[in-house]
Order: sequence, then C-alpha cells, then structure tokens
Amino acid sequence: MSEQDRDQKSSQESNGHRNHGNGPRLSTPIKKAKNFKGTLIRFLHYLKPYRLQLVVVLLTAVMGTFFSILSPKILGKATTKLFEAMTMKLRHVPGARVDFEYIWQIIMILAVIYVISEIFRYIQQFTMVGVSQRTVFDIRKDVSDKLSRLPLKFYDSHTHGEILSRVTNDIDNIASTLQQSMTQLISSLITIIGIVIMMFTISPLMTVITLVTLPLSFLVTAAVAKRSQKYFAAQQKELGNLNGHVEEMFTGHKIVKAFGREKESVQNFNEINQRLYDAGWKSQFVTGIIMPMMNFIGNIGYVIICVIGGVMVTKNTITIGDIQAFITYSKQFAWPITQTASMANVIQSLVASAERVFELLDEPEEIKETDENKVIEFPKGNIRFHNVKFRYNKHTMLIKNLNINVRQGQTVAIVGPTGAGKTTLVNLLMRFYEIDDGKISIDGVDIRDIQRGALRSMFGMVLQDTWLFNGTIKDNIAYGRLGATDEEVVEAAKAAHADHFIRTLPDGYNTILNEEASNISQGQKQLLTIARAILADPAMLILDEATSSVDTRTELYIQKAMTELMKGKTSFVIAHRLSTIRDADLILVMNEGSIVEQGTHNELLARGGFYASLYYSQFQGRNPDSEAI
Repeated sequence: MSEQDRDQKSSQESNGHRNHGNGPRLSTPIKKAKNFKGTLIRFLHYLKPYRLQLVVVLLTAVMGTFFSILSPKILGKATTKLFEAMTMKLRHVPGARVDFEYIWQIIMILAVIYVISEIFRYIQQFTMVGVSQRTVFDIRKDVSDKLSRLPLKFYDSHTHGEILSRVTNDIDNIASTLQQSMTQLISSLITIIGIVIMMFTISPLMTVITLVTLPLSFLVTAAVAKRSQKYFAAQQKELGNLNGHVEEMFTGHKIVKAFGREKESVQNFNEINQRLYDAGWKSQFVTGIIMPMMNFIGNIGYVIICVIGGVMVTKNTITIGDIQAFITYSKQFAWPITQTASMANVIQSLVASAERVFELLDEPEEIKETDENKVIEFPKGNIRFHNVKFRYNKHTMLIKNLNINVRQGQTVAIVGPTGAGKTTLVNLLMRFYEIDDGKISIDGVDIRDIQRGALRSMFGMVLQDTWLFNGTIKDNIAYGRLGATDEEVVEAAKAAHADHFIRTLPDGYNTILNEEASNISQGQKQLLTIARAILADPAMLILDEATSSVDTRTELYIQKAMTELMKGKTSFVIAHRLSTIRDADLILVMNEGSIVEQGTHNELLARGGFYASLYYSQFQGRNPDSEAI
C-alpha cells in the first residue's frame, strides 16, 4: 500500500464518527474507545484545573433550568384563572369577570423568570466555552511539545495523514463535543429531574402513565438506530471512496489525460456516487422515521393524559391549568431524554478521540539529554564512528560494527545500492536515531553528551527532497541563519547561482512561494535550499544528491559553488550518480548496513570490486570519462 493510500485510508477512518447526514447523532457510526474508563479518567485530569468554573456551570445550569421549568406551572395558574372566570360568566354568576390584574402579574412574573433563566444559561455557556477552549489549548500544547520530542523513528512508522488526523480531527472533535455536548448533557439531566419532580407535584398517576411510555420509545429508537447503523457505515465508506477517487483524479489529472482515461474516470466516479446516493438515501430515510414514530408514541400518551386529566378536572381533583402545565411538561420531557441518549454516543466519540490523542502522547520519546551538556564552541569536524551498531527493530541488525575515521575538511562520499544504509548513517550522525552500541564522536566528544539542538546546528543539510515554506524567497533563504541581512541573503543566492532566476521573477526576492512552492520549478527549489545552506555557513555539511533536480549546466555551477563552500569543511555526500563524487577524499561503499569498501575513486576502481561494478554499470555503452563532474 502506498503512502498516499495509507493517508487516504487513515483520513477515512478518522472521519468515521462524523455525521454527514441530517439524521440525529444517535444513529451516527462512531469509534469506540478500547479503554473507555481509563481514558475518561485521564481526560478528566485536564478538566481538574477548572473545577471552580465547572461548579459555576453546574450551578447556573441548575438555576437556569429551575426557572425555565417553573414557567409552565405559573402559566397554568393564569389559564386556571381565565377558565374559572369564563365558567362563572357562563353560569351567570353576579360580578363574574376576568381578573386582568392577576393575569398581568402572571405575565410580568413569567417575563422576569425567562430573563433570569436566559442570564443563567448565558453564564453557563460563556463559562463552558472558556473551560473547553482552555482544556483543548492545554491538550494542543502537550501534543505540540510531544511532537517535538518524538524521534524520527516515529515519523517513519506513521503516515502523515494519521498524525495530522490525531492533531487536527481528533482534537477538533474533543473541542466541539466538550463545548456543546457537555452543557447539553448537564442541562438535559437537570431538566429531566426537574420535570419529573414538577409532574409528580401535579399528579403522580399521570406521571406514572407518562413514564410507562418511555420504554416503548426507547425500544423503537434503538431498533431503528440499529438498522440505520449499517447504512451510515456504508455511507461513510462510499464517501471515503469518493473523496479518494476525486483526490487521485485531480492530483494526477495530467496522467489521466495523457493516457486518455477521462471516460473511465468519470464512469468510476458515477458508480461510486450512485452507491453513495443509495447508502445516503437509505440512512436518511431510516433515521428520518425515528422522530415520527416517537411523536406517534408520545401522542398516544398525550391522549391518555388528556382523557384522564379531563375526568379529574370534572371531579375537581385537579385544575385545568395544572392539566395544561402537565401536558407542557410531558412534551418537554421527551426532548432531553432523546438528547441524553444521543449524548452517550457523542461522549463515546469524545473519549475515542481522546484515546487516540493520548496514544500519541504516550509514544516513546527521544532519549533524554545528558546532564553534562558538553559544548563544542569552535567545531573542527573530526568525526569518528567506533564499532557502531544499529537496528530499526530488534530482529534485524542494519549497521554492524561500523568504523569510520573522518578528518577535518575531508569530503566523504557514501555510495551503495538502495537500502544499503547510506541515509541511516547520516541520521545516526545527526542523532535522529540513537545507536544501539558503539560510539560516534565529533572532535573527541561523544555526540550523546551534546544537546541535540547544538549538535544539529553544527551541520548544514541539502536534501534531495526540497522543503520550502509559504513565504517570500528572501525569508526562505534567510531561514538558514537567524538575523541574516538582505545583503548576505543576496550573496548566498549568487553563490548558489540562484540570483539570476530570482531577479527575473515579478517581485524578485519578495516573491511569495505558495504552500507547495509549485510556482517555481523543482530545480529552482533546489537552488534556494542550497543558498540557504550556504548562508548558514556550518562547520560540517550533509549533501543528499543535492544536484539531482537541476539540469547539466546548472549542475556544473552548483558543483563549483559546492566545491567553494566545502573548502575547510567536513562534508558527507550521499551520491547516486557516481560521476559526481570522483574528487571525494574518501568514498565509503555500503551494502546491507556494512562498509564493504573504502578509498578514493581511483583506488576503488583499481580494485575492481563492488564499487567498480556499480560505477561501470551506470556507464554501459558510454565513456565514463566524458561525464561531467
């Protein structure tokens, strides 16, 4: 499976808990946490510093719900007063009239109650937003700090899509769920308790009847939700397939056109789109019947309540206003229960996302820095590998008893077939990976006794895969050295033979590169990274086929610039085109993690060994002496 395929699959999986339909979240397929209890407890530790704010949220939720629940009962008093007045008028009772003063008092009381209730809800929401954002801020900070401490091994074994999914999608899900769902859950639970209490104060009999209809509603909802799960799962799967197909076709549209596969691409899109339509239609239809069925069951309960309530009114055991209030409460009762049920799934989603984030936070970190913190103020560049052993996993040894002695100012070329360990050797030197045994020293100092940041600052790197950020060309070059002046940037660009093409751009050095730097050519990107390394002026250089993306003429200029740059500096050159390293002071020939040959170009050719076979295999049918150096 390619990295793109893995990233796509990871992206699909990370979005699996999202609801792309319009149905209630109760029916949305979600990921469940492997250790729900442990993850929830760990997540609650992030809320611990905000205990006081959470108490405020709870109290304001109680008060806001309390005032909100009072209103139907008070409104019922006005209804009772109006009913009594109308009844007395129909009976022609002398002096019968509507007490509008009492009704007006009820209206004013209700207005005050509604205002107070909304004030408490505002305070609740405002406080909870602060808690949720601060909590997510803390999590993001921990994740960011963690990512900076993770070894290169972690990034090699995880796709970019998977890492980004945890850093963005999962944390965003935590933020939205914590901010919205927690307040809804608290309010819903308090509302359920408050409504039950108010209904019992009006009529225990009718309350029991209302509660009896609840299990039936739950059974219907669970049955429908269970049936809709497979349709939602199919919808998510086909949506992922559609997104993957569109991404592939747009990123590779030139290849599609070049091979004349437009019709096939459109046909594939239509087939996936049709499957998505079928799954989406079924999931929305099945989910859409939940509320009508719940309303039907609820209406049956309302009819029973109205009949029983009417009988009780005729017997003067209850007032008409209380019947009105009870019906209002029974209608309000179903909604918070539905919300609470759906919140169970939402909380599952939150905990699942939190678990994925915590898995990232629990990844083994780089070995802690030594307390010695040795500093090489003026590095010379004498480097020694002594009996170095390294393995990516415990079963396979990659580097075995590696011994190299590089003197100051030497240019060391590292050659060998793919997988021989060339890049691994450089990664060990930079402490991107830690060696299993042996010692690597710079100027006699073990690199494990040097802070990683200080160690890496002694090296300048130019890689085959260019990296430029969204910003001006000047800023990208100046990235090589903090505080570099404009004049120094221009000088570095001239040394890398990049000045000419930069000045031909509309905005020159102020030209803004987009996120992928696709508004300049691959060769021009490489020139900028070389200029950046020249500006850094490090004590030691690492060049990983730095001229592979430029044309032959530009390569000649770069080689001259590099020769000038490498004077007096210890340089490691990873080479694939062997014609470019014939002047190296030392050539290390690697195969299967070991150095099988070492020496100068002429010495290795004279031996007629592994290096000679590699060299001549690149020039079959050509004269190697005619190749540009």
